[in-house]
Amino acid sequence: MAAATAPARRVRRHSTMAWIGMAIVGFWILMAIIGPSLSPYDATAIVDTDVFSGMSHKFLLGSDYLGRDMLSRILFGTRATIGLALLSTLVASLSGTAIALFAAFSGGWRDAVISRALDALISIPSKMFALMMVATFGSSMFLLVLTAAITYMPGAYRIARSLAVNVQAMEYVQAARARGEGVWYIMTVEMLPNMIRPVMADFGLRFVYVVLLLSGLSFLSLGVQPPDADWGSLVRENISGLGEGALAVIMPALAIASLTIGVNLLIDNLRSKRAAKE
Repeated sequence: MAAATAPARRVRRHSTMAWIGMAIVGFWILMAIIGPSLSPYDATAIVDTDVFSGMSHKFLLGSDYLGRDMLSRILFGTRATIGLALLSTLVASLSGTAIALFAAFSGGWRDAVISRALDALISIPSKMFALMMVATFGSSMFLLVLTAAITYMPGAYRIARSLAVNVQAMEYVQAARARGEGVWYIMTVEMLPNMIRPVMADFGLRFVYVVLLLSGLSFLSLGVQPPDADWGSLVRENISGLGEGALAVIMPALAIASLTIGVNLLIDNLRSKRAAKE
């Protein structure tokens, strides 16, 4: 009896965690869309000369080093944090998966050349590569997206290629080839749908990596530049007041942590469902 109920308890636990993760991620996505319109103050306005103030009716999350409202600043930075990370991850995942499908389906020297070239790229530490790109070409929204996408595309390629190699050996793919179906049909109709769940889990993982990478660059003053802001830049600009105004540092850091935790909860649920099917 206990053995029979244990899997059910695990399923309920994973389901609960998934709902929590979905609520966290959904909240931040909603804030990225409508958050600035809900801000009590203009994100760039100096509301008070009282810098690094604590929570109050006037400043629900305190104020920053210039006396600006931290709640407004965080809501303002949500759009850049999530928008840049989501776009970068989409580019990395879509391009990596497309190249992986082509390489796995083509095989032979094309597969070998593509795999070796991307192995060489992935051997460069991600943060070092990002720092080199930004230091060489400067910091802009476009460059940040491009840098993050190039940094994490080889990893997405390796996961997708491994899946594609396994899927293309399946009987239904071989049957499609025997019927004379085209390459595009086989890759998009027969192969991709059977890779989608692990690819989605990997997408979530890459998204977390990109959020942390871009926040780290902003913390080093190499990411999002004023007057724009993301959560990493909010931590950086208030770090000097950590002793007297810890709230201004802790709140954007908690926003980063909560988003990554929410995404990871969703990833764990996808992985548990995949494991249950296998």
